[in-house]
This record gives sequence, structure tokens and C-alpha cells, in this order.
Amino acid sequence: MAYRRTPLMRQRLKDNRARIAHAARALIAKGGLRRAPMSAVAARAELSTGALYKYFPSQTDLLIEVLREAAAHEIEILEKIAAGPGSAAHRLEAAVESFVRRALEGPYLSYAMIAEPADARMEAARLKVRKAMGETFKRIVRDGITRGELPEQDLDITAACIFGAFTEALVGPLAPGPRRVPDKEKLVGAIVRFCRGAVGAVR
Repeated sequence: MAYRRTPLMRQRLKDNRARIAHAARALIAKGGLRRAPMSAVAARAELSTGALYKYFPSQTDLLIEVLREAAAHEIEILEKIAAGPGSAAHRLEAAVESFVRRALEGPYLSYAMIAEPADARMEAARLKVRKAMGETFKRIVRDGITRGELPEQDLDITAACIFGAFTEALVGPLAPGPRRVPDKEKLVGAIVRFCRGAVGAVR
């Protein structure tokens, strides 16, 4: 008779996987990717290190899972803003500001998502995340063009440039070491104004 996992067993496996990912995310949030070796994650999740490898074949697989989950949460927030009321320029500003403020509040996790040195597979996962997030900004700009609020432009290039611009501007403030942002409001305001101007929005 073929072995079949019971519903209870499947739920337990699912819960353990989520528990491991949550433990890894918590460690990354405290010190970046280097703070989340499999042994440390196992200790925080109260599982054996060997048990982790039943769910994630490697540390990179685990880190990619954390990245995807964090990105999914960000995209959900950005999508709500994109679908909200107001002009395209207003929604673009709100989406950029929302992301930037959350990034500054959780610097280690944000830096891990954006720019912390990692292997090729992690970099490939980051590229997919950037593209997925860029789709939200693309929709906002497309809507602005349709309404006549924004000038005609290449949506793919605009979305890539917008996301690339504000994430690059955050690399310095988020990087490990003494993080001194002399004026957080000034930084947020400058990034938002640049992104608004980049799409041709006129105040």
C-alpha cells in the first residue's frame, strides 16, 4: 500500500516550514543574511539542523523563501495603494513613500532584500522580485497616461527606472555599519519628488 500523508501530517509539515521561514526572517531582521546560518535558524525554530534540510535543501533555498514572502507582503501593500483613489502621481508618491519608510524602519531585512552580497541564485530571485514590484508602478503610470495625467512613455523602462532609483537611494542608509540618516523626512521627500518628476508629473 502506498504511503499517504494524512491531513494532520500535511498541516504539520506546512506549519514547520512556515516556522522555519519565520525564524530565518527574524534573524535577518536583526543582522542581515549573515545572522541566519542554518544552525542559528534551527535553534530559533526549536528544530534540529537536520530537520531544516527536509524542508529547505540549502540555506539559499531558505533565504529565497524569506525574500519571496517579504516581497509578497510588500506587493500586497503597494497594490492596495495603486488601486486606491487619487491621481496617478498621488498614488505613485504614496507607493514610493510607503516602501521607503518601511525599508528605513527595518534596515537589515530591507538591505538583505535589495543589495546584501549573496550568491547567483539569490540575485536571480531578487531580479524576479524587482520585476514583480515594478509591475505595480507600471500599472500606476499606465493609468496616468490613459487619464491624460502623464505623458506617453515606455512603461517597462519607466517602471525599472523608478524602482531602481529609490532602491539605489536606500542602499547607503540601509548598509551595515553606523546608519546615520541626518534627516529621514528630507531623504523620503527627495526620493518621492525625484520619482514623481521622473514620470513627468507636474504639480
